[in-house]
Amino acid sequence: MASESGSTLSLHGALEPLAPGALIRLACGPLAVEIAPDAGGRLAQIVRDGVAWLVGHSEPNAAMIAWGCYPMLPWAGRVRHGRFEFEGRAYQLPLNFGEHAIHGVGFALPWRVEHVSPVHAELSLQLPDDERWPFGGSARQCIDVEDNALRLQLSVTAGERAMPAVIGWHPWFCKPDRIEFKPSRFYPRDAEGIAVRPVSELPPGPWDDCFINDEPVLIEHAGQRLRLASSCRHWVVYDETAHATCIEPQSGPPNAFSLEPTRLAPGSSITASFALEWL
Repeated sequence: MASESGSTLSLHGALEPLAPGALIRLACGPLAVEIAPDAGGRLAQIVRDGVAWLVGHSEPNAAMIAWGCYPMLPWAGRVRHGRFEFEGRAYQLPLNFGEHAIHGVGFALPWRVEHVSPVHAELSLQLPDDERWPFGGSARQCIDVEDNALRLQLSVTAGERAMPAVIGWHPWFCKPDRIEFKPSRFYPRDAEGIAVRPVSELPPGPWDDCFINDEPVLIEHAGQRLRLASSCRHWVVYDETAHATCIEPQSGPPNAFSLEPTRLAPGSSITASFALEWL
């Protein structure tokens, strides 16, 4: 993902920026969060005791997929060449990252604000039913701020048709001073940078890889300690850039539609949670 920070892109392949638009601010005690509904429903910034934790939109060359913390859905990571099969039919997604489709459609679409209080927000999104995503469906996220914790919940619900789905979050953390990360296995990448099986022993860093992880991740930044925990077992870590590290919990690996296929029956949902707790 090294080229993410050097370009902007759209779901149709054109180069264009994505401005945050109007922001919603939630705050409780020392913790404040800014939400950008128009910019993919993402968290534009997280600030605790004056310390900013996320790469912001104003960073030089901040591409659409290279700032804040955004939801990935209805797929996470790369789909090889944008192609997959589902229930015996072949599909082609628009290519928005070189030769591949990446991170779903939700991060580049405006979300609807359903409810806001000083410490809580709910956003929703009707998924496309066209060449961008031919299944329709809907998504919802809840954001809750406590004194020393940020709790996120994300779900995708199929519409009238069954569909595949993988969901997750893509936070761009300002470069940590230290990380404690204890995964058990990882998915190797092939010559195209796509995750493959079988899972293997851990490689040396730097990483742009998907890991199987059941333990909280600890981050130290600017004298603060943050613990990350999720209901997801798949975590992608990207730390190849000097200004940021991405630590991304997701419900399946990259290219999951082909590697580890899932099926949502009509009207059924997949839900995940992500907790950020300051120690």
